[in-house]
Amino acid sequence: MTISTRTLTITRDIDAPAQAVWDVLTDGWLYPVWVVGAARMRDVDPTWPAIGAELQHSVGSWPFLLDDRTEVLDMVPGRSLRLKAHAWPTGAAEVLLEIESRGSGSRVLIREDAIEGPGALVPKPLRQLALERRNKETLRRLAYLAEGR
Repeated sequence: MTISTRTLTITRDIDAPAQAVWDVLTDGWLYPVWVVGAARMRDVDPTWPAIGAELQHSVGSWPFLLDDRTEVLDMVPGRSLRLKAHAWPTGAAEVLLEIESRGSGSRVLIREDAIEGPGALVPKPLRQLALERRNKETLRRLAYLAEGR
């Protein structure tokens, strides 16, 4: 499944070049630092972010952690990363991150939607409302990492 262009898009301008943003995205060990809800890393596929590569992570807050995984569905080096984030027991979501160069900085766009499981049964406007706040914070964290490196 490919995420719909009608899915809510969150955008953030980052005061760091596109390569700095890409460097954060391609360091799988940083995933729980910028992804809201991810609590810790358990393993990073050595081929990350190649198509099919996976991150093994946990979601939630201690002591209520669930082990999950995120896999790469597609990617264009330095430009985009399309992920399938598993979130048991709610199902799975597709996440698309796109990076655009903007002078000495960059603009990052994120789209996310539930694609499997009970989460996909929630009406889309309600799903998107919940994801909007989460993804604004996710991009804020991503910006801090890219700008601070």
